[in-house]
Amino acid sequence: MELNTPHQEWDLEIKPHDTVFNLHLKDVWNYRDLLWLLVRRDFVSFYKQTVLGPLWFFIQPIFTTIVFTFIFGNLAGISTDNIPKPLFYMAGTIAWNYFADCLTKTSTVFKDNANIFGKVYFPRLIMPLSIVFSNLVKFGVQFALFLIVFVYYLIQYHYFPENLEPGEKVEPNLLLLLFPVLIIFMAILGLGLGLIITALTTKYRDLAFVVTFGMQLLMYATPVIYPYAEALKKSYHLVVTLNPMTGLIETFRYGFTGGGQFYLWPFIYSIVASLVLFMIGLIIFNKVEKDFVDTV
Repeated sequence: MELNTPHQEWDLEIKPHDTVFNLHLKDVWNYRDLLWLLVRRDFVSFYKQTVLGPLWFFIQPIFTTIVFTFIFGNLAGISTDNIPKPLFYMAGTIAWNYFADCLTKTSTVFKDNANIFGKVYFPRLIMPLSIVFSNLVKFGVQFALFLIVFVYYLIQYHYFPENLEPGEKVEPNLLLLLFPVLIIFMAILGLGLGLIITALTTKYRDLAFVVTFGMQLLMYATPVIYPYAEALKKSYHLVVTLNPMTGLIETFRYGFTGGGQFYLWPFIYSIVASLVLFMIGLIIFNKVEKDFVDTV
């Protein structure tokens, strides 16, 4: 006797992972509403109980720029490639902050969300992606501040050059059009490295502490407070050259200000290194997410 079992359609089928290369990006797209909800949560909750609220988005780069201008520009006399000092430091600061925030906050995803991951199913990649997008909102606010400073010095250069120091200039060029590409690869690089680190912290908790002060040290190996041309004259130039953020920040700064020059090979290296680290991060993250709850 044969039983006629009616055909059933399921909204979701949870199957075991058969390969680490199966990244389930379709599931991420299906859960895009959750992604935007988490982005909104991160943006609102972070400054919700602060006195100044979103004003901290402006205060942080302003104070950093003032300190860098006074210490590195005036006291130390470090070259800024004939770019007005506040514009030079702010360009490097906001670009570095976006990358650093993406990396540091992504690097603790497994540890910070262990309770949620152990109870509710959703694509785990949603969490680090929400961090990247919420930080993009913060970057957008700070970039608006940078544009104000940029326009101010552009007007000074063309109409009131006597207000600038001798030799200072602001001459934007066509590489400015690469701005969206640069931001995408900063996000990809930060996300990729963050995924690698968060996967390792499930077993090696000490990495979380290393990342905290490691990012501060890494900033000095990136042309944030000095131009790449100055680093090439030093014995540590190879370290700066191998830093994937070097080509991205130098291109960003050169496109808007025209100071220094465009370094093609460091730029290409930054793009390739970002993609490679991103793919490695995705694969490791996909492998570890299957059983990380047992070790966190």
